[in-house]
Amino acid sequence: MFSPAEISKNYVTVAKTKTTTVWYKLLVLAVLAGAFIAFGGMVSTAASVGYSGAQASLIKGAVFPLGLMLVVVCGAELFTGNSLLVAPLINRDISVKGLLKNWGLVYVGNLVGGVLIAVLVVYSHAIDPAVIAAAANGKAALSFGDALLRGILCNMLVCLAVWATMATKSTVGKIVALYLPVFAFVACGLEHSVADMYYLSAGLMAGGYDAAFPSLTLGNSVLCLLAATIGNIIGGALIAVAYNAVFGKRNKQEAAKPESVENEEAKQEAAATSAVKEKSDE
Repeated sequence: MFSPAEISKNYVTVAKTKTTTVWYKLLVLAVLAGAFIAFGGMVSTAASVGYSGAQASLIKGAVFPLGLMLVVVCGAELFTGNSLLVAPLINRDISVKGLLKNWGLVYVGNLVGGVLIAVLVVYSHAIDPAVIAAAANGKAALSFGDALLRGILCNMLVCLAVWATMATKSTVGKIVALYLPVFAFVACGLEHSVADMYYLSAGLMAGGYDAAFPSLTLGNSVLCLLAATIGNIIGGALIAVAYNAVFGKRNKQEAAKPESVENEEAKQEAAATSAVKEKSDE
């Protein structure tokens, strides 16, 4: 079990890997993450058919964690979780170029993965198109401000879930750690940009511009996704900055200790060697 301070220290290594991975590997892992989150969206829609209100929200929240579980356990690159890269950026452990490379490639890859699963779900008729379109219509109807604020709240929970999974090496422990934060954001109807990539694209294919779903247009969908994305970045950055404020400087001090010890040992060894040499000269 790793403490929060140890998680913060270990994340520096994770961050360096994320920002130096070869671009095509990063892209493939991002496509997988987009698909994994879409699986969570798919099953949450299917499982809640026939329910409404609080019951539907609880059912969606109960099954949606499948997506992040696959990302964490199977290994993939998720844009929302990578908002935590702000912390190592502040400490100059990674570069702005590395951060933007990761965010850009991962965002595009997540979009590709989400849209791919949306195509398969819609055109396989695995779920009633009207149900898919209704879910997307509700998201597209949100105002920019509402989607933005819901995006902030959502990614605070998602990044806390990701942070919590790094406290243990146990697969079961990771799943338990991420489950409740993800359950909470879905049950509360918050906005996750990568999930929205699936929901909105599937909705447009299933019933976009239909009179029964007046808000489900390409323009509204893009605005919703943009607001959720900005909100997710802010929410993730808040968590990253908070933990960096508590543990960032301490990590640097701890990292400097071994070097100072080595320098002191080197000085003592040099002094001892010099003393032996002087004695032999006498």
